[in-house]
Amino acid sequence: MDNTAISLISVVDNMSETIFKQTVIMFALIIVGIICSKTKLISRESNRDLSGLVLNIINPVVILMAYQTEYRPELMKKLGMSFLLSVVAYGLMIALSCLLIRKKDGREVEIERFSAIYSNCGFMGIPLVNAMFGSEGVFCLTAFITVFNLCVWTHGIILISGNSGLKSVLKALRSPTMLAIYLGLIMFIARIKLPSLLSQTLTYISDMNTPMAMIVSGVTIAGTKPHELVKNGRIYFISMLRLVVFPLAVLLALLPFGADPEVLMTVVVASAAPPAAMCTLHCIRYNKNSVYSSEIFTAGTIISVFTLPLLVKIAEKLQNQFS
Repeated sequence: MDNTAISLISVVDNMSETIFKQTVIMFALIIVGIICSKTKLISRESNRDLSGLVLNIINPVVILMAYQTEYRPELMKKLGMSFLLSVVAYGLMIALSCLLIRKKDGREVEIERFSAIYSNCGFMGIPLVNAMFGSEGVFCLTAFITVFNLCVWTHGIILISGNSGLKSVLKALRSPTMLAIYLGLIMFIARIKLPSLLSQTLTYISDMNTPMAMIVSGVTIAGTKPHELVKNGRIYFISMLRLVVFPLAVLLALLPFGADPEVLMTVVVASAAPPAAMCTLHCIRYNKNSVYSSEIFTAGTIISVFTLPLLVKIAEKLQNQFS
């Protein structure tokens, strides 16, 4: 067995272990949310306030801190390619969602399209990419996360809220998360570092992102009916689009770009992550069916334990053929 094969097996084994650990952590936090709901510690009204805190305070801080890294020309080149591939990936996934998820009476098309397009690229993506490529891989991932936020705070909000006018787009572009993206990019390019005390404070806030988002999701999931989750075939159809069909389409579309293997794999892994918890947060905010979005989120997260390592194997084999 050659070194390449050994390296591939090692990466997949490490990734499988990381996926399993992240899934266990995610569900443990969700259970905390369910307990909080069942014991009346967090009401539906309180959950709406918590989701607003995650979306408008914690999320922007996560993005801002992602750009507090050392500037290097080669990193800037990788970041630029990551941005390009990420834009192509999202353009393709949005187009596929319109093609494969058709409008029909009684169907929650907006929630299904949002869940199929947008992945949990931060919580699942960061540890997976870090396990594969280290800190430089995580830095490349910030480009995907930035494009994710650009899309989710414009296209995503329009999709869930139903408001598609120019005013809605302009409002989305002025959201706290978008402002954090602009500021973070400027500070990275200008090589501006936050003072140590402020940086540590913001790091504490950004560390709240995953626990808070999962607890909010857990409170919402507490209102779901487990037997409905098992019976609803649409949930598994949307999950397979998110976890298999869309990532494979992204991989095939990006291979001809001849990008650095690290950059390509980072974008593919982020594209193959389970449905974003952000859908549930926005559904709560805009009074949509947050229970259905939580059901898709739950099923997709469980299934991703099996699909993510498989996608990595496929991507490695195809990448070797194109190189």
